[in-house]
Amino acid sequence: MSDINSNIPEGELTSKWTKYKSSVPLVNPSNKRTIEVIIVGSGLAGASAAATLAEMGYKVKCFCFQDSPRRAHSIAAQGGINAAKNYQNDGDSVYRLFYDTIKGGDYRAREANVHRLAEVSANIIDQCVAQGVPLAREYGGLLDNRSFGGTQVQRTFYAAGQTGQQLLLGAYSALERQIGMGKVEMYTRHEMLEVVKIDGKARGIIARNLITGEIERHFGHAVVLGTGGYGNVFYLSTNAMGSNVTAAWKAHKQGAYFANPCYTQIHPTCIPVSGDHQSKLTLMSESLRNDGRIWVPKKKDDNRKASEIPEDERDYYLERRYPAFGNLVPRDVASRAAKERCDAGYGVGASKLAVYLDFKANTERYGKIEAAKAGNHNPDKETCMRLGTAVIKEKYGNLFDMYAQITGENPYETPMRIYPAVHYTMGGLWVDYNLMTSVPGLYCTGEANFSDHGANRLGASALMQGLADGYFVLPYTIGAYLSKEISVKAIPTDHPAFVEAEERAVGILNTLINIKGTKSVDHFHKRLGHIMWEKCGMARNEKGLKEAIEEIRALRAEFWSDVRVPGTADELNTELEKAGRVADFIELGELMCIDALNRNESCGGHFREEYQTEEGEALRDDENYSYVAAWEFKEGVNFELHKEELKFENIKVAQRSYK
Repeated sequence: MSDINSNIPEGELTSKWTKYKSSVPLVNPSNKRTIEVIIVGSGLAGASAAATLAEMGYKVKCFCFQDSPRRAHSIAAQGGINAAKNYQNDGDSVYRLFYDTIKGGDYRAREANVHRLAEVSANIIDQCVAQGVPLAREYGGLLDNRSFGGTQVQRTFYAAGQTGQQLLLGAYSALERQIGMGKVEMYTRHEMLEVVKIDGKARGIIARNLITGEIERHFGHAVVLGTGGYGNVFYLSTNAMGSNVTAAWKAHKQGAYFANPCYTQIHPTCIPVSGDHQSKLTLMSESLRNDGRIWVPKKKDDNRKASEIPEDERDYYLERRYPAFGNLVPRDVASRAAKERCDAGYGVGASKLAVYLDFKANTERYGKIEAAKAGNHNPDKETCMRLGTAVIKEKYGNLFDMYAQITGENPYETPMRIYPAVHYTMGGLWVDYNLMTSVPGLYCTGEANFSDHGANRLGASALMQGLADGYFVLPYTIGAYLSKEISVKAIPTDHPAFVEAEERAVGILNTLINIKGTKSVDHFHKRLGHIMWEKCGMARNEKGLKEAIEEIRALRAEFWSDVRVPGTADELNTELEKAGRVADFIELGELMCIDALNRNESCGGHFREEYQTEEGEALRDDENYSYVAAWEFKEGVNFELHKEELKFENIKVAQRSYK
């Protein structure tokens, strides 16, 4: 069934990575100094890879479109990072993290990659502590953990509600050290516009200086993409406004397969949309589901305030439907359950597209514990709430402050209103076990690849994957390729392949400038986002997907004939940047719908309404769809499907149950 080779090593699952590291070809130190590696992206995956490869001796160039690596979207991650340390002595292990991740991804991920991720997870925590990342600690000084969705153990390490920021500052510090030593050349405010291939191998990139508009050519013996996800294809998402698919999409158009594009994650706890004026959405960390209980009124169209609805008239629907996991079911399950309640008429707030996330019960519980510590074993409710609020504030203070600033409501006194929103993309460039795409010499790490999360990512696993790839996986696997490239001298950038790639990039920029249409870039982006959310969002069906494909094709034609991009290409031009990114999003949107239409099953974040159980859960078709869908770009925006069969030799594949 597989027509592509994932290069998974032979042998027992638990020893594959250890044996691989022991036998992988190496590059000696003097040869490393002659080898150049380009890294595009400076978030957790990119910064950690750049710092580590430079520390090993390679010559590294690192590119980001932000004005500092510190502004990468990794900084927005809130809740935590998973690792199989078992510090809580609650039964965690490498195998359990591996199993939870495979099951959470609805059995649509590669066993070997996921087990490797679980194995190196513990190293990440040691690395970050050594860097000085201020992970939360218990009273006695030991590292603290909390729970996240899809697990029954506490394995998530965290730094209040700003874990991504602290981890990124750790990776950034390591990167800056290498920049200071002259081992990394950092190119901020640069956007990659093309991959350069010579004799079939990735040999460099074309980048645009976003300040001056100048087009630059850069050679590398290998190119690594760590450019994040494509959630902004939906226009409204929790991603930073600048997050885009352009680098990955340009690689796709140069032969890199794009895998499972329809697997998108809708995060269940986001601040609801407030109107048409919005340009992005705000995440409320999954960690809040540790102490918040999700509920809706039992009565339809109940317009009372939350405080006026008595306990016996509240439906804690996740606790009711999934007693074993309660409020900590995986994200896809929690999101669909919220949508089902709102669609059935039980939503809250003015839009009725929200549910409550209520902290009152656990605030009171924490208050009783604090009172008991002080010797008060019969505290009144007011004392409990006062003491408990201080505990909640210490754990989640920045998240509560953010909610209050955005909504004008005090979440310490009234429940938060939340609703699902686009957050993460499990799909991405196809990579083999070595993290190499289908283009030799072109690697892809972190959220930009497809490799570890199947059809649904568990919370706190994105930071884990980004740092695992950059610190611990790529530095080994890229050596296997580069060991064969030591005799290749730096190729001059006046080589015809560089000239041709630059002409392609400049041609697109000039075309966009010269259309001089009547509608803004945002006009087209909003329309694309509406099509994607309505017809390829939380739920999809055959009729809607077929309509979406036709609508997107028409939108693409209209975009290329009527978009208005002011200014010129040889200056700072943010509208031109956006236009190029939206042009790529439109093509990607079509592929996402094609992929969703092709996959006649429901799994994880891909929910086809025609394929569900009687209880409304995702119904997989393992006989026909237990494969990675890897799409090859063909001339004229067409796509050819390649399949990588998924084999499960260490886990019994079953219908997911969180009851």
